[in-house]
Amino acid sequence: MRALFVALFCLPLYIQAQTNQDSITIKKMVDEVMTNGKAYDLLRELTKKIGGRLAGSPQQQNAAIWGKRNLALFSPDNVYLQPCKTPNWQRGGKDFASIVGIGGVATNQPLAALALGNSLSSNGLVEADIVAVANFDELEKRKDEIKGKIVYYHSVFNPTKVQTFQAYGEMGVYRSTGASRAAKYGAVGVMIHSLSTAPDNEPHTGGMKYDEAYPKIPAVALGPNDAKALYELTKKNTVRGQIQTYGFFLPDADENNVVAELKGTQFPDQIITIGGHLDSWDVNEGAHDDGAGIVQTMEILRTMKALNYQPKHTIRFVLFANEENGMRGGNKYADLAKENKEQHIFALESDAGGFTPRAFGITCSADQLKKFQSWNKFLKPYGTEVAAGGGGADIGPLAKVNPSIVLSGLVPDSQRYFDLHHATTDVFENVNKRELLLGAANMAAIIYLVDQYGVNP
Repeated sequence: MRALFVALFCLPLYIQAQTNQDSITIKKMVDEVMTNGKAYDLLRELTKKIGGRLAGSPQQQNAAIWGKRNLALFSPDNVYLQPCKTPNWQRGGKDFASIVGIGGVATNQPLAALALGNSLSSNGLVEADIVAVANFDELEKRKDEIKGKIVYYHSVFNPTKVQTFQAYGEMGVYRSTGASRAAKYGAVGVMIHSLSTAPDNEPHTGGMKYDEAYPKIPAVALGPNDAKALYELTKKNTVRGQIQTYGFFLPDADENNVVAELKGTQFPDQIITIGGHLDSWDVNEGAHDDGAGIVQTMEILRTMKALNYQPKHTIRFVLFANEENGMRGGNKYADLAKENKEQHIFALESDAGGFTPRAFGITCSADQLKKFQSWNKFLKPYGTEVAAGGGGADIGPLAKVNPSIVLSGLVPDSQRYFDLHHATTDVFENVNKRELLLGAANMAAIIYLVDQYGVNP
């Protein structure tokens, strides 16, 4: 009876003491990141000394060397490269689009345009009347008008979607499959409204794919202002346009994921992964997409070593290759995990920009979610909380290795992200140091909690 009384009396005190210790440790981590963090300086190096890092380019290969060297400076237990083959798409020239006729009258109105990633050359200047459609339903209704025409998709974000990634997801299908959907009916080219929220005229590139059953026609994204003006013109007039692109593929390139490890002291065979992707599009510096995620990942390693933190589980810090137009890095990481029979319990990705962190989206069971949400008391002082549903493109393949893995993604404020995403404006100067560091600090906090308490209730 006495033992039971002592247990009942002491357990709450123990729990409170442990809670206090967790708060203290997390505050030390946050303070270290916010006071001595190197993420912003690392991002400056990555963007200004290496620049855009298209898969297969010398810059991407240099970025992997840079990442390995800098991770090694933080003295992990191990740092190594994981070789993988990646696509080697080349833009090939200066993409061009214009309006050359309105209502049968010749004109010359250049349009701000970028070829979509993985699209192929137009093989010269393509000129045709433009058929503008709001969506695929309208394309189907007007399919008999499409042969020999350029199709324009008015892929404008729904402004009522406060979560801008929802709007991006809805419109992204026009970028990824719009060319082949139009080619099915004989279109000779495709234009889309850039997947952007910006009230400017910067075109945004991004990955697309061809259906092998149909001709591989040229595809470009237009600057938002030009796209909207074109759409209005087509409502009143016959509009004739031109497209010229130069894209082509070289043989697959030899590239690498970069991996650093801190070995677990109690559960070394259970692996926690943190990461972002090194590659970017060729037209920008990839500062938010995804230089931010890369340097936040590196910053967590630096902070843990600076505080002499000894993890219970093995923690891996991964700089993935080729997220943008092939997913070869993430797939290779998962393939090797399966081949080596690794036990992956949790993975966190930062690939939504370096803006103010708001939440962690987590994909897990209902009971696990309750456990994660019980940690909100530790996260809310630093601006985040746990929400249902999340993950990332590069860590997603790990679900095929361990279907019960918990996947998570950092969720920053997204209202400005698609102003810059895949455009020339995604540069270092558009990243705020404090916001960037705060994202890393919150990531360090949730990784600490997972390491201490695991993922199961």
